[in-house]
Amino acid sequence: MDRVTDPSGSALGPDHPALVRFREAHAHRGGTGRIVILPDSVHTAALAAQALGCEVGAIANSLLFAEHRSADDQPIPVLILTSGAHRVDTGAVAARLGVSKLKRATPEFVREHTGQVIGGVSPVGHPAPIPTYLDPWLARHPEIWAAAGHPAAVFSTTYAELLTLTGATELDVE
Repeated sequence: MDRVTDPSGSALGPDHPALVRFREAHAHRGGTGRIVILPDSVHTAALAAQALGCEVGAIANSLLFAEHRSADDQPIPVLILTSGAHRVDTGAVAARLGVSKLKRATPEFVREHTGQVIGGVSPVGHPAPIPTYLDPWLARHPEIWAAAGHPAAVFSTTYAELLTLTGATELDVE
């Protein structure tokens, strides 16, 4: 991998702590895809697709939500891996999950539960297991790209491999 500079100015290369954690989790789970460091952060599916030369629908967005079972409970993290061509209908997904409310997580909640920053949340490599759901729409693409723990790093995978790597449950997100 080539060494590049991330938006904060620090060197991003194969020894970057976020990439090391991701690579270890990816290898431990049997991941076979390649990791690519892009020249710039790709905080949106459209930017990632443009940088990779693929359809936006082949980008697996890792979106963390706070699941509220009741007004009194502490929120539980829920990771939804959705096609970049979709928006998550939080009301419909909350109903499918049988919870009262599903709310987009704050940057602090994301970092606390994934150890990563928004725009770079990978499907694996979190400090503790997170219930994960996978958008079946992604199965339409023979190659899928997802964040590799940093906003400028992605990895290639397939739908079947992503399902296996994450232990996710398939869930319609629209």
